[in-house]
Amino acid sequence: MARELRFTGTDSKVDGCPALHTDVRTGEIIVQGAPVTDPGDVAQLQHLGPNEAAVAVPRELLVNWGPKEMERVPDIVDRDTFRRLFHTFKHTAWRLETRRGYASDRQDPDFRAFLATGSAPCDPDEPWFVNVRAQTAAGKTVGRVRIADKPPTTEQLFLLDYARHNAAAGEDIRYLWREDAGQAGLPAEDFWIFDSRLVALLHFDDQDNLLTVELITEPAEVVRYAVARDAAMHHAALYGQFAAQAASAT
Repeated sequence: MARELRFTGTDSKVDGCPALHTDVRTGEIIVQGAPVTDPGDVAQLQHLGPNEAAVAVPRELLVNWGPKEMERVPDIVDRDTFRRLFHTFKHTAWRLETRRGYASDRQDPDFRAFLATGSAPCDPDEPWFVNVRAQTAAGKTVGRVRIADKPPTTEQLFLLDYARHNAAAGEDIRYLWREDAGQAGLPAEDFWIFDSRLVALLHFDDQDNLLTVELITEPAEVVRYAVARDAAMHHAALYGQFAAQAASAT
């Protein structure tokens, strides 16, 4: 069975080599670099087996992108700590939404109204909207890219209709088809990234309930999520443009 590899990082400014990848299932690190083939060099290598290969990479690659711990211990925070991040960030708060639905949305009275009428109402004085207006008025940016299936699920259609309320409060709401997200190399993870320095990784159960929030501050990991953010923003369409595409896909 093929490995499930996740790109970790590279110091290359040109072609992306040398680089590191991580085997998601085993945690092994795959090192990509120039092969060591000179017989004089190979003769100096100790314990090199007949089916093994050696590659040469700059020391900086391992220093900058190699894992800093044998095992990463998740930093799980409570909901109050998570909520405070939306009040204390300095510049940007951005989310990638990847699930086909969220239990919290299905429990929302606005969702039931959407099912009944096809239009989602909202209270502009909800704490979320009040805070977004305050943060964006202070010159900060709040945004997200949502991944949608083709055709979109009912929950995704609800959020697409609701996006006008988010946009009215100051959020930058964009969309990307799931197949395009896969081609862009976006992860399946659902996360917020704050100020390009802290990631809040959201863990859900099979019923789409949010279980835990894990904070990630290791620089190489944060950069990985920032790369995903940049790719998502590059490929995604503004919600209004996407709504027209979604209408023809349903």
